[in-house]
Amino acid sequence: MKDDPSKEATRRLQTLIARETGAPLKHAAELEMESIIKHACGADSSASTAPEHSFVRREVTILLADLRGFTSITATLPAGMVIAMLNRCLGRMNEIVSRHHGVIDKFMGDSIMVLFGVPSEHPDDVKRALTCAIEMQLAMVELNNQDREEGMPELFMGIGINTGSVMAGKFGSNFYSEYTVIGDEVNLASRIEAFSLRGQVLISENTFNHCRDFVKVSDAMEVFVKGKAQPVKLRELYAIPSLNLEVPRKEVRRSHRMEVKLPCTFNLIVNKIVMPRTVSATIRDIGYHGVLLESDHPLNELDDLKLEFDLPLVDFKATDIYAKAVKIKRDDGRHFAGLEFTSSSPDTNMKIQLFVQLLVSATA
Repeated sequence: MKDDPSKEATRRLQTLIARETGAPLKHAAELEMESIIKHACGADSSASTAPEHSFVRREVTILLADLRGFTSITATLPAGMVIAMLNRCLGRMNEIVSRHHGVIDKFMGDSIMVLFGVPSEHPDDVKRALTCAIEMQLAMVELNNQDREEGMPELFMGIGINTGSVMAGKFGSNFYSEYTVIGDEVNLASRIEAFSLRGQVLISENTFNHCRDFVKVSDAMEVFVKGKAQPVKLRELYAIPSLNLEVPRKEVRRSHRMEVKLPCTFNLIVNKIVMPRTVSATIRDIGYHGVLLESDHPLNELDDLKLEFDLPLVDFKATDIYAKAVKIKRDDGRHFAGLEFTSSSPDTNMKIQLFVQLLVSATA
């Protein structure tokens, strides 16, 4: 059978690119180049009969990553610095994705959607997606170390991963179209990412079932997501032992925890809408990245809240702090919730850290 002329053209162009630039295109870019050549030259023998926007069903692993608290950063820093930070971060993520042969479906502001399994399926798609996720979190630590030296605020990323059957193809019109994937599994990946905390990687049960012997994960947690009548099982990815890779999340959480008794108020957030009811509570301990909250109002694990409280030692009112309940406990009729901050302004972060440091100094 005669060789596909588009493959020969791709090979020759790769040789040309390597000669002129010193390196050939990465795998994902090479596949895209081959697709462009096929479309331009009509190399697909079925092109005359297949619909222009045909699609196929594929099993795909979807990785969604989002920068936590980036919106608050944009409100306090010059536009040029914000763009430089975002480009440096997303550029680094692009390098990691390319190295693991993922395909970047789209950038959405401070978010990135990556696909493993299109346009070609591989038996190790899930493993490559999980490895990619951990390396992305490791890269965030390195980027933060650089930013800290330059006096810029830290960035944190939450990642959600799901594996399932989707419709893949070119969607749109003659005016504009793009190759992408659609379906319930894509929506579920987005819901999972929304539950992830900064520095965390959450995976679906279906993804876990594809790699049980490859990863170290948490016990299953059940959450209710929009569009699903039954709770969905999620697991936190900790490590890939065979590759000696570990999510550096424990480094993000590490800070002093100081006992306090700070009055505060909070509003629940439901479907990204801040509820009007304001609830009074008390902060019983505080660290750089979270608090222990005591309240008469019961909270559930993974509830989202908006907090306000005063920091008397630094004469500062902390407002617009967003947090997620990560641990729930009840004792003598009182409700306790361990909260982890998901978003706050750089100024608020600095004041909280200064407040904690002053408390540490006072007890030393």
